[in-house]
Amino acid sequence: MPRVSILLPFYNAEKTLDECLQSILAQSQQDFELIAVNDFSTDNSVAVLQAFNDSRIRLIDSSDKGIVAALNTGLQHCRSDYVARMDADDIMHPERLQKQYTHLEQYPGLTLSATQARKFPERNIRAGYIEYMRWQNACRSYREIQQQIYIESPFAHPSVMFRKQRILALGGYKDGDFPEDYELWLRLLAAGERMEKLPEVLLYWRESDKRLSRVSPRYSLTAFEKLRAQYLARDPRLKGRDIVFWGAGRKTRRRAGHLIGQGIDPHAWIDIDPRKISNVYEGAKTHSPEWLLEQQNAKPFVLNYVRNHGAREYCRAFLDKAGYVMGEDYLDVA
Repeated sequence: MPRVSILLPFYNAEKTLDECLQSILAQSQQDFELIAVNDFSTDNSVAVLQAFNDSRIRLIDSSDKGIVAALNTGLQHCRSDYVARMDADDIMHPERLQKQYTHLEQYPGLTLSATQARKFPERNIRAGYIEYMRWQNACRSYREIQQQIYIESPFAHPSVMFRKQRILALGGYKDGDFPEDYELWLRLLAAGERMEKLPEVLLYWRESDKRLSRVSPRYSLTAFEKLRAQYLARDPRLKGRDIVFWGAGRKTRRRAGHLIGQGIDPHAWIDIDPRKISNVYEGAKTHSPEWLLEQQNAKPFVLNYVRNHGAREYCRAFLDKAGYVMGEDYLDVA
Protein backbone atom coordinates (compact mmCIF):
# COMPACT_ATOMS: atom_id res chain seq x y z
CA MET A 1 0.00 0.00 0.00
CA PRO A 2 1.71 3.24 -1.12
CA ARG A 3 1.86 6.18 1.26
CA VAL A 4 0.61 8.56 -1.44
CA SER A 5 -1.43 8.16 -4.62
CA ILE A 6 -0.80 10.80 -7.28
CA LEU A 7 -3.86 11.48 -9.42
CA LEU A 8 -2.85 12.77 -12.86
CA PRO A 9 -5.43 13.02 -15.65
CA PHE A 10 -3.98 13.87 -19.05
CA TYR A 11 -5.18 14.79 -22.51
CA ASN A 12 -2.80 15.36 -25.44
CA ALA A 13 0.06 16.32 -23.14
CA GLU A 14 3.01 14.84 -25.03
CA LYS A 15 4.94 18.15 -25.03
CA THR A 16 4.95 18.61 -21.25
CA LEU A 17 4.35 15.15 -19.79
CA ASP A 18 8.01 14.07 -19.76
CA GLU A 19 9.08 17.07 -17.63
CA CYS A 20 6.12 16.53 -15.30
CA LEU A 21 6.95 12.84 -14.80
CA GLN A 22 10.62 13.59 -14.21
CA SER A 23 9.62 15.90 -11.33
CA ILE A 24 7.40 13.18 -9.85
CA LEU A 25 10.09 10.51 -10.01
CA ALA A 26 12.56 12.92 -8.36
CA GLN A 27 10.45 13.23 -5.19
CA SER A 28 12.16 12.72 -1.85
CA GLN A 29 9.10 10.67 -0.84
CA GLN A 30 9.46 7.67 -3.13
CA ASP A 31 6.67 5.55 -1.65
CA PHE A 32 3.94 6.53 -4.08
CA GLU A 33 1.86 5.28 -6.95
CA LEU A 34 0.98 7.39 -9.98
CA ILE A 35 -2.53 6.94 -11.31
CA ALA A 36 -2.28 8.40 -14.83
CA VAL A 37 -5.76 8.68 -16.35
CA ASN A 38 -5.91 8.90 -20.13
CA ASP A 39 -8.75 11.25 -21.10
CA PHE A 40 -9.01 9.92 -24.69
CA SER A 41 -5.71 11.42 -25.90
CA THR A 42 -5.04 11.38 -29.63
CA ASP A 43 -1.34 12.26 -29.54
CA ASN A 44 1.71 10.35 -28.23
CA SER A 45 1.01 10.98 -24.52
CA VAL A 46 0.55 7.29 -23.74
CA ALA A 47 3.86 6.41 -25.43
CA VAL A 48 5.65 9.09 -23.39
CA LEU A 49 4.18 7.62 -20.21
CA GLN A 50 4.99 4.02 -21.09
CA ALA A 51 8.59 4.88 -21.94
CA PHE A 52 9.32 5.40 -18.22
CA ASN A 53 8.74 1.70 -17.51
CA ASP A 54 8.24 2.25 -13.76
CA SER A 55 6.04 -0.21 -11.87
CA ARG A 56 4.64 2.61 -9.73
CA ILE A 57 3.03 4.19 -12.80
CA ARG A 58 -0.44 2.79 -13.49
CA LEU A 59 -2.07 3.77 -16.77
CA ILE A 60 -5.88 3.94 -16.59
CA ASP A 61 -8.38 4.80 -19.30
CA SER A 62 -11.08 7.25 -18.24
CA SER A 63 -14.64 5.99 -18.10
CA ASP A 64 -15.86 8.96 -20.15
CA LYS A 65 -14.56 12.13 -21.79
CA GLY A 66 -13.84 15.21 -19.71
CA ILE A 67 -11.82 16.23 -16.68
CA VAL A 68 -14.45 15.31 -14.08
CA ALA A 69 -14.92 11.78 -15.40
CA ALA A 70 -11.14 11.35 -15.50
CA LEU A 71 -10.73 12.58 -11.92
CA ASN A 72 -13.46 10.36 -10.53
CA THR A 73 -12.17 7.35 -12.51
CA GLY A 74 -8.72 7.94 -11.07
CA LEU A 75 -9.99 8.35 -7.52
CA GLN A 76 -11.53 4.90 -7.65
CA HIS A 77 -8.11 3.42 -8.51
CA CYS A 78 -6.12 5.31 -5.86
CA ARG A 79 -5.09 2.84 -3.13
CA SER A 80 -3.80 5.36 -0.60
CA ASP A 81 -6.12 7.60 1.38
CA TYR A 82 -3.67 10.45 0.71
CA VAL A 83 -4.25 11.66 -2.86
CA ALA A 84 -2.02 14.30 -4.43
CA ARG A 85 -3.45 16.03 -7.48
CA MET A 86 -1.17 16.80 -10.38
CA ASP A 87 -1.59 18.07 -13.93
CA ALA A 88 0.44 16.89 -16.88
CA ASP A 89 1.89 20.31 -17.70
CA ASP A 90 3.09 21.24 -14.19
CA ILE A 91 6.20 20.50 -12.12
CA MET A 92 6.55 19.34 -8.50
CA HIS A 93 9.15 20.62 -6.09
CA PRO A 94 11.20 17.57 -4.91
CA GLU A 95 9.90 17.92 -1.33
CA ARG A 96 6.24 18.38 -2.22
CA LEU A 97 4.89 14.89 -1.47
CA GLN A 98 6.85 14.48 1.74
CA LYS A 99 5.84 17.84 3.19
CA GLN A 100 2.15 17.43 2.41
CA TYR A 101 2.15 13.84 3.66
CA THR A 102 3.72 15.00 6.93
CA HIS A 103 1.21 17.85 7.19
CA LEU A 104 -1.77 15.49 6.95
CA GLU A 105 -0.14 12.95 9.27
CA GLN A 106 0.45 15.60 11.95
CA TYR A 107 -3.11 16.95 11.83
CA PRO A 108 -5.70 14.16 11.68
CA GLY A 109 -8.54 16.72 11.54
CA LEU A 110 -7.17 18.23 8.34
CA THR A 111 -8.92 17.13 5.14
CA LEU A 112 -6.87 19.04 2.57
CA SER A 113 -3.30 20.32 2.44
CA ALA A 114 -2.37 22.73 -0.35
CA THR A 115 0.87 24.53 -1.15
CA GLN A 116 1.87 27.89 -2.52
CA ALA A 117 2.44 27.89 -6.27
CA ARG A 118 4.51 29.83 -8.78
CA LYS A 119 3.43 30.52 -12.35
CA PHE A 120 5.83 29.90 -15.23
CA PRO A 121 7.10 30.83 -17.78
CA GLU A 122 7.13 34.46 -16.73
CA ARG A 123 6.65 35.79 -20.27
CA ASN A 124 3.15 34.25 -20.39
CA ILE A 125 1.88 35.65 -17.09
CA ARG A 126 -0.59 38.52 -17.37
CA ALA A 127 -1.01 41.28 -14.78
CA GLY A 128 -4.28 39.87 -13.47
CA TYR A 129 -2.70 36.49 -12.78
CA ILE A 130 0.22 38.11 -10.96
CA GLU A 131 -2.23 39.71 -8.52
CA TYR A 132 -4.23 36.50 -8.25
CA MET A 133 -1.14 34.50 -7.32
CA ARG A 134 -0.11 37.13 -4.76
CA TRP A 135 -3.56 36.85 -3.15
CA GLN A 136 -3.75 33.05 -3.40
CA ASN A 137 -0.32 32.45 -1.87
CA ALA A 138 -1.19 34.76 1.05
CA CYS A 139 -4.45 32.91 1.78
CA ARG A 140 -3.10 30.05 3.91
CA SER A 141 -4.82 29.38 7.24
CA TYR A 142 -8.23 27.77 7.64
CA ARG A 143 -9.59 31.09 8.97
CA GLU A 144 -8.21 33.04 6.00
CA ILE A 145 -9.73 30.50 3.62
CA GLN A 146 -13.10 30.81 5.39
CA GLN A 147 -12.94 34.58 5.12
CA GLN A 148 -11.80 34.86 1.51
CA ILE A 149 -13.12 31.85 -0.37
CA TYR A 150 -15.84 33.95 -2.06
CA ILE A 151 -13.19 36.15 -3.67
CA GLU A 152 -11.57 33.43 -5.77
CA SER A 153 -10.47 29.81 -5.71
CA PRO A 154 -7.88 29.75 -2.90
CA PHE A 155 -5.89 26.77 -4.24
CA ALA A 156 -4.09 25.77 -7.38
CA HIS A 157 -5.84 22.46 -8.05
CA PRO A 158 -2.63 20.51 -8.83
CA SER A 159 -1.11 21.71 -5.55
CA VAL A 160 -3.54 19.92 -3.23
CA MET A 161 -3.30 16.65 -1.32
CA PHE A 162 -6.47 15.40 0.35
CA ARG A 163 -7.95 12.47 2.23
CA LYS A 164 -9.68 10.37 -0.40
CA GLN A 165 -12.32 8.90 1.88
CA ARG A 166 -13.53 12.32 2.97
CA ILE A 167 -13.78 13.47 -0.65
CA LEU A 168 -15.65 10.32 -1.68
CA ALA A 169 -17.97 10.62 1.32
CA LEU A 170 -18.94 14.08 0.07
CA GLY A 171 -19.61 12.88 -3.46
CA GLY A 172 -16.27 13.17 -5.26
CA TYR A 173 -15.97 15.66 -8.09
CA LYS A 174 -19.21 17.11 -9.45
CA ASP A 175 -19.85 17.73 -13.13
CA GLY A 176 -21.66 20.79 -14.43
CA ASP A 177 -21.29 24.25 -15.95
CA PHE A 178 -18.92 25.36 -13.20
CA PRO A 179 -15.24 24.94 -12.24
CA GLU A 180 -15.05 21.48 -10.65
CA ASP A 181 -12.17 22.32 -8.30
CA TYR A 182 -13.65 25.54 -6.88
CA GLU A 183 -16.97 23.75 -6.40
CA LEU A 184 -15.21 21.06 -4.37
CA TRP A 185 -13.48 23.62 -2.12
CA LEU A 186 -16.80 25.39 -1.49
CA ARG A 187 -18.50 22.07 -0.73
CA LEU A 188 -15.73 21.09 1.69
CA LEU A 189 -16.03 24.40 3.51
CA ALA A 190 -19.82 24.09 3.70
CA ALA A 191 -19.37 20.62 5.24
CA GLY A 192 -16.99 21.98 7.89
CA GLU A 193 -13.88 20.26 6.50
CA ARG A 194 -10.57 21.92 7.44
CA MET A 195 -8.22 23.05 4.68
CA GLU A 196 -4.81 24.69 5.01
CA LYS A 197 -1.93 25.77 2.81
CA LEU A 198 1.76 25.22 3.48
CA PRO A 199 3.75 28.49 3.31
CA GLU A 200 6.12 27.18 0.65
CA VAL A 201 6.14 27.10 -3.15
CA LEU A 202 5.97 23.37 -3.89
CA LEU A 203 4.24 23.51 -7.29
CA TYR A 204 5.31 25.20 -10.50
CA TRP A 205 2.07 25.96 -12.34
CA ARG A 206 2.45 26.29 -16.10
CA GLU A 207 0.64 29.20 -17.75
CA SER A 208 -0.63 28.70 -21.29
CA ASP A 209 -3.43 30.05 -23.48
CA LYS A 210 -4.39 26.42 -24.09
CA ARG A 211 -5.05 25.60 -20.43
CA LEU A 212 -8.54 24.24 -19.80
CA SER A 213 -9.24 27.19 -17.52
CA ARG A 214 -8.61 29.48 -20.50
CA VAL A 215 -10.68 27.73 -23.15
CA SER A 216 -13.66 26.07 -21.40
CA PRO A 217 -16.83 28.09 -20.58
CA ARG A 218 -17.10 26.23 -17.26
CA TYR A 219 -14.22 28.43 -16.04
CA SER A 220 -15.68 31.75 -17.24
CA LEU A 221 -16.20 34.69 -14.86
CA THR A 222 -19.96 34.19 -15.04
CA ALA A 223 -19.61 30.50 -14.13
CA PHE A 224 -17.54 31.46 -11.07
CA GLU A 225 -20.06 34.16 -10.05
CA LYS A 226 -23.04 31.82 -10.28
CA LEU A 227 -21.28 29.10 -8.31
CA ARG A 228 -20.24 31.51 -5.55
CA ALA A 229 -23.79 32.77 -5.24
CA GLN A 230 -25.19 29.26 -4.82
CA TYR A 231 -22.92 28.51 -1.87
CA LEU A 232 -22.97 32.01 -0.38
CA ALA A 233 -26.78 31.91 -0.24
CA ARG A 234 -26.53 28.85 2.02
CA ASP A 235 -23.67 30.14 4.18
CA PRO A 236 -24.84 30.00 7.83
CA ARG A 237 -23.04 33.27 8.58
CA LEU A 238 -25.75 35.12 6.64
CA LYS A 239 -28.67 33.44 8.40
CA GLY A 240 -30.91 35.75 10.40
CA ARG A 241 -29.02 38.91 9.35
CA ASP A 242 -30.08 41.87 7.22
CA ILE A 243 -27.89 41.74 4.13
CA VAL A 244 -26.23 44.91 2.86
CA PHE A 245 -24.47 45.02 -0.52
CA TRP A 246 -21.49 47.38 -0.75
CA GLY A 247 -21.27 48.59 -4.34
CA ALA A 248 -24.21 50.08 -6.23
CA GLY A 249 -22.58 50.49 -9.63
CA ARG A 250 -24.07 48.75 -12.64
CA LYS A 251 -21.39 46.04 -12.92
CA THR A 252 -21.43 45.38 -9.18
CA ARG A 253 -25.22 45.11 -9.13
CA ARG A 254 -25.03 42.63 -11.99
CA ARG A 255 -22.69 40.39 -9.99
CA ALA A 256 -24.79 40.79 -6.85
CA GLY A 257 -27.81 39.82 -8.94
CA HIS A 258 -26.67 36.18 -8.90
CA LEU A 259 -27.08 36.14 -5.11
CA ILE A 260 -30.36 38.05 -5.23
CA GLY A 261 -31.54 35.41 -7.66
CA GLN A 262 -30.85 32.83 -4.94
CA GLY A 263 -33.39 34.57 -2.67
CA ILE A 264 -31.06 36.87 -0.70
CA ASP A 265 -32.80 40.24 -0.86
CA PRO A 266 -30.83 43.40 -0.08
CA HIS A 267 -31.68 45.34 3.07
CA ALA A 268 -29.63 48.27 1.76
CA TRP A 269 -26.86 49.25 -0.64
CA ILE A 270 -23.66 51.15 0.21
CA ASP A 271 -21.76 53.37 -2.20
CA ILE A 272 -19.29 56.24 -1.98
CA ASP A 273 -20.57 57.90 -5.16
CA PRO A 274 -22.83 60.80 -4.06
CA ARG A 275 -24.81 60.46 -7.30
CA LYS A 276 -26.03 57.03 -6.22
CA ILE A 277 -27.06 57.94 -2.65
CA SER A 278 -30.82 57.51 -2.12
CA ASN A 279 -31.23 55.53 -5.34
CA VAL A 280 -33.35 52.40 -4.91
CA TYR A 281 -32.28 49.07 -6.40
CA GLU A 282 -34.16 45.80 -5.94
CA GLY A 283 -36.41 47.56 -3.43
CA ALA A 284 -33.55 48.73 -1.20
CA LYS A 285 -32.15 52.24 -0.69
CA THR A 286 -28.54 53.26 -1.28
CA HIS A 287 -26.64 54.92 1.60
CA SER A 288 -23.18 56.32 2.18
CA PRO A 289 -20.77 54.18 4.24
CA GLU A 290 -21.47 56.36 7.31
CA TRP A 291 -24.95 54.83 7.47
CA LEU A 292 -23.32 51.63 8.73
CA LEU A 293 -22.07 53.50 11.82
CA GLU A 294 -25.68 54.10 12.82
CA GLN A 295 -26.51 50.37 12.80
CA GLN A 296 -24.44 49.32 15.83
CA ASN A 297 -27.42 47.94 17.80
CA ALA A 298 -28.35 45.55 15.01
CA LYS A 299 -25.42 45.21 12.66
CA PRO A 300 -26.33 44.03 9.18
CA PHE A 301 -24.10 41.57 7.37
CA VAL A 302 -22.13 43.39 4.69
CA LEU A 303 -21.14 41.75 1.42
CA ASN A 304 -18.32 43.77 -0.10
CA TYR A 305 -18.72 43.37 -3.85
CA VAL A 306 -16.27 46.17 -4.68
CA ARG A 307 -13.19 44.81 -6.44
CA ASN A 308 -11.48 47.77 -8.15
CA HIS A 309 -7.81 48.25 -7.32
CA GLY A 310 -7.56 49.74 -3.85
CA ALA A 311 -11.32 50.03 -3.38
CA ARG A 312 -11.74 46.68 -1.67
CA GLU A 313 -8.99 47.62 0.79
CA TYR A 314 -10.75 50.95 1.48
CA CYS A 315 -13.99 49.11 2.27
CA ARG A 316 -12.20 46.66 4.57
CA ALA A 317 -10.46 49.48 6.43
CA PHE A 318 -13.75 51.35 6.92
CA LEU A 319 -15.57 48.24 8.17
CA ASP A 320 -12.74 47.23 10.49
CA LYS A 321 -12.64 50.72 12.01
CA ALA A 322 -16.42 50.68 12.42
CA GLY A 323 -16.19 47.47 14.48
CA TYR A 324 -17.32 45.06 11.79
CA VAL A 325 -15.38 41.78 11.91
CA MET A 326 -14.42 39.97 8.71
CA GLY A 327 -16.03 36.55 8.61
CA GLU A 328 -18.54 37.52 11.32
CA ASP A 329 -20.04 40.79 10.09
CA TYR A 330 -18.79 41.04 6.52
CA LEU A 331 -17.23 39.11 3.64
CA ASP A 332 -15.48 40.12 0.44
CA VAL A 333 -17.13 38.74 -2.68
CA ALA A 334 -15.68 38.93 -6.20
